[in-house]
Amino acid sequence: MSSKNKIPRRALKKNHAWLLWLASPLVVSRVVAAPNVIANPGLGPAPQPAVAQQDAINNEMNVFVPNGTAIDKSLPQPFQYGEFTVRPHLDYSVSYGDGIQTAPTNQQETAIQQITPGISLDYGTHWTLDYAPTIRFYSSSQFKDGVDESFSLAGRTHYEDWAFGLSQTFLYTTAPTAETAAQTEQQTFSTALTASDVLNDKLSLDLGLNQDFNYADNFQNSKDWSATVGLNYIFWPRLTAGMSTTLQYVNEDIGPDQTSEQLNANLSWRATDKISFVLSGGFEDLQYADSSISDTLTPVFSGAIQYQPVKDTQIALNASRSISPSIIPGSDTTSTSFGLSVSQKLFKKFNLDLGAGYGISKYTEVIPLIEQLSPSEYRFFLYNFHRTDDTYTFSARLSHPFYKRGTWSVFYSYSDNQSSQNGFSYTSNQVGFEISYRY
Repeated sequence: MSSKNKIPRRALKKNHAWLLWLASPLVVSRVVAAPNVIANPGLGPAPQPAVAQQDAINNEMNVFVPNGTAIDKSLPQPFQYGEFTVRPHLDYSVSYGDGIQTAPTNQQETAIQQITPGISLDYGTHWTLDYAPTIRFYSSSQFKDGVDESFSLAGRTHYEDWAFGLSQTFLYTTAPTAETAAQTEQQTFSTALTASDVLNDKLSLDLGLNQDFNYADNFQNSKDWSATVGLNYIFWPRLTAGMSTTLQYVNEDIGPDQTSEQLNANLSWRATDKISFVLSGGFEDLQYADSSISDTLTPVFSGAIQYQPVKDTQIALNASRSISPSIIPGSDTTSTSFGLSVSQKLFKKFNLDLGAGYGISKYTEVIPLIEQLSPSEYRFFLYNFHRTDDTYTFSARLSHPFYKRGTWSVFYSYSDNQSSQNGFSYTSNQVGFEISYRY
């Protein structure tokens, strides 16, 4: 199987205004569709790019900003030079986990150390660039140490009644994935262009163009282009509803090319100061080029509910369902997920974050002529044919700030993946410590 043209998969598209957020479930439907493409059983979460942090802050429909992601720009900036602000950041974590897969049927215990030195560069309030390598060490010789890389560039501007946004992201990782049950080298390049125009005091127009390249070493590579158009009606300042449609084309180096059309109804409602709803639902019609496989019509949806009953308590519910190309040769993935998170401030300084989730991933054949594959590809294809994974997760993290810019935390995570294919099931427990400092 060829690993030519190594490049990457979909990353989160950045939304620069809450009006554009209504169309985002369509634009990024294939991004959220694959929760275990870069799932790291036994690994702690990587720091978020500064761009994503700012997008969360700018979203007026949010009841609360996800805890720990906001940058306090009221602090003195020692590295500010005119319009440029340099923001160094450093993250270190050490953890010990079991049930981490090096290959199907092979689960190992290992300690993991991760060091992430990074730097962000802001130009005024419109442009942000962030780069962060993650150096990873395993105590078990069954794993390969490596260096992941994360890069993001985002900008936004206005012209008359139009608001424009641009984002470019790059991700390189060799972390273990649930999809392949092993360390897998992947590269992802994602580009997003957005535009929003307020047509009058009630109507707004949203446009989006996306390009996503995903390259997985010794697995299936894919290139994805999509265009989204959305029209929203503002019933009142805290209630907006609309319709959006997305046209998409996917090129795979092994499976057949795909085209799809998606139609969604969208609702964004800040019901009170304490609760908000963002919902999107519709259908995706998927066609396979030069293939005997019939078209498929699949319900898709995404949604988030935020609730803050009291000042120090935050509760969030989320759900999604979508279709995306798999890195498993000749397969597509239909992913459905549900999650609950609770954040509670304790004794004014500590923060406790709890999360629980359930997801199901179904891998479906899209190559009817499997004799086109090499013997090794053929065996791997048969091994994953019509595979279904049910995943249950739980996480807990206790955090405490220090010296205004720093945070330390202890965490525990549990993941139980039940697969219909032997060798891909695992149960993993992890406990660890993390410390970060950022400007």
